[in-house]
Amino acid sequence: MNRRGPGLLGAAARTAVVAGTASAVSGRVQQRRQTRFAEQDAQQQAAPPQAVAPEDDLIGQLERLAELKKQGILTDAEFQAQKTRLLAE
Repeated sequence: MNRRGPGLLGAAARTAVVAGTASAVSGRVQQRRQTRFAEQDAQQQAAPPQAVAPEDDLIGQLERLAELKKQGILTDAEFQAQKTRLLAE
């Protein structure tokens, strides 16, 4: 009898080894992802939030008001009233 390959038992064994290796690699990749995401979450929770400087916020609000006025959404009187309110805060 002249065989050309490993036969049925050899092919099944090779398939089992390949499947086991793929499963182990996949599990390791998933474990590393979970570890990395856990580390990122810990860093985000440990870092204090970036505080917006009050003047930056005021400037942004004034710029938005000016844009609304430019688009015709606010009248001159509404713009002046809102600007006065913001500057008084």
